[in-house]
Amino acid sequence: MRILIVDDEPGMQQSYRHCFERGRDGAALDAMAAELFGGDFQPDVDADPAFRPTYCAQGAEAVAAVRASLHHGDRYAVAFIDVRMPPGIDGRETAKQIRELDPEINLVIVTGYSDFSPIEISRVAGPADKIFYIAKPFQAEEVVQTATALTRRWAMDRELAATMALLEAQKAELAANESKATYLAMHDSLTDAPNRLAFMRALTEHVRGADCFAMAMMDLDRFKLVNDSFGHVAGDELIRMVCRIVQQCMSDGFVARLGGDEFAMLIKVSGAGEAVAALEKLLHCCATTFTVFGHSVQGSASAGLVVCEPGLRHDPIDVMRRADLALNEAKRAGRGTVRLFDESMDTAIRFRGRVESGLSQAIDNGELRLVYQPIVARDQLEVIAFEALLRWKSPDFGDVQPSQFIPIAEETDLIHELGDWVLDAALAVLARWPGQYVSVNFSPRQFRRHNFVGHIMERVQRAGVAPNRLQIEITETALFDDAERAADTLYRLRQMGFRIALDDFGTGYSSFYNIRTFALDCLKIDRSFIDGMGRERESAAIVHSIINLGRALGLEVVAEGVETAAQLQALRVAGCSHYQGYYLARPLEHDLAAEVAGERYLAPDADLVPTADGTHGR
Repeated sequence: MRILIVDDEPGMQQSYRHCFERGRDGAALDAMAAELFGGDFQPDVDADPAFRPTYCAQGAEAVAAVRASLHHGDRYAVAFIDVRMPPGIDGRETAKQIRELDPEINLVIVTGYSDFSPIEISRVAGPADKIFYIAKPFQAEEVVQTATALTRRWAMDRELAATMALLEAQKAELAANESKATYLAMHDSLTDAPNRLAFMRALTEHVRGADCFAMAMMDLDRFKLVNDSFGHVAGDELIRMVCRIVQQCMSDGFVARLGGDEFAMLIKVSGAGEAVAALEKLLHCCATTFTVFGHSVQGSASAGLVVCEPGLRHDPIDVMRRADLALNEAKRAGRGTVRLFDESMDTAIRFRGRVESGLSQAIDNGELRLVYQPIVARDQLEVIAFEALLRWKSPDFGDVQPSQFIPIAEETDLIHELGDWVLDAALAVLARWPGQYVSVNFSPRQFRRHNFVGHIMERVQRAGVAPNRLQIEITETALFDDAERAADTLYRLRQMGFRIALDDFGTGYSSFYNIRTFALDCLKIDRSFIDGMGRERESAAIVHSIINLGRALGLEVVAEGVETAAQLQALRVAGCSHYQGYYLARPLEHDLAAEVAGERYLAPDADLVPTADGTHGR
């Protein structure tokens, strides 16, 4: 370690040399250094093992030495400074200038008597915890002990600073990785515009606001012809060109690419007339000749539009559906046009009312049933659980998809009655399974139900089922509507033994960082990301990020919607722990589910996978 001696008296410099250079006391100095520096200390017969002193007779000389040490990267750990120096740069000024050059150096003020108090010196050469004092005349042991302790402290401070810098760098890297993953999840890889997920979030914010706004969907006319004629690379370039035009024309609104050649927009308007005019202007801008890799392509687009008036309740999914219906009408009208949604386009509005009426009687009439889709573990495809999926066969409408009737039930108190029936039916089948648990979906409205925990526990006890055989599946929306209450509810459920799964993970509002605050057992990757793994770079990146997140937090990760051998293999390579999907098994009737549960291990075969016209659904 380098130390600096600043004293204008030759006799005092000689005293320091006796302290730091061997002679008759060399063995004692070696023993002291070995005790303070550890058992690995090896003395050098030619030089002091612990210190490399530099002697300066003047303050200016000492300041120059410190400056040179910083330049060469060979810094001083300690400086011993005689406080009473001759006129010029006295001891106090020397200490001040050295401290300004090197804030980390330890200063030892050596004084017999002084015109300056320690407080005055600390004021100009602080901080106080790096200033020490030795009185003249001093003992050699005192100087050596002080130098040894302070150099050791200096070295440890540097190690700590290096460690803290490394931790800060790692923290910054983690933050950057999360930010990158979030950006990838919210943006389209082809155009860098916001994607469908980002658009749904923006649309949700708009419907909750108090302003009038319009939502439009637009796609290109005869785009398939461009791909067929010039190739998909040319088609991609055309989409990028059109995206730039849309963003320029709708600079005051929100523009997203939903996929393929389809774009969606949100714009604030005063009414339908202003909205139609804005979209007609946009279609006019798109009706131009594009030069794509030397080929001339005549642009044309169609758009559907829905205007959301303030003060009315709007559902984001329904707004988007209506805009899509209007777009379909525009295409049927001859393309290159804008169509404003009106109720005549939507026979589903009347269907919705009839479904709500029929659903209220479905339980009493025995029209509902559950089917069970296996959840398998990766290594041997062991069936560890089944997800209970609701089916409704209406005498009026035939098989009604859950995506049609569940949202209707969610908007009414029917969801509670429906949810209780599903839970009771799912618990009843557990007696026929040798040990698997059942996974049941709960909607946000059910999760917010008063005394949700007590209600679930009561029904489980009534069925005579252990809590660990029920997995409660909830969505990110249910969590982040009231994160504090949700965290408390999940904690109490976990304490009672229930399993908790976060369904459709990656499509909601959670941060990869704050998801760790919730008591979870499992993350279920949304099927849209599994479906896009082979085609979209961002989908594969999101899947890998979720798998790595689950592994880091000690959670199971279930990939939903596994439909091909290639997807299964890719997920295995990525380290996904569990799988669920049509490639492994379709949802099974309860008798077949009991048979599969008894066999325990599953191999994809023709008896359990769907036919070519099989459909998805929950």
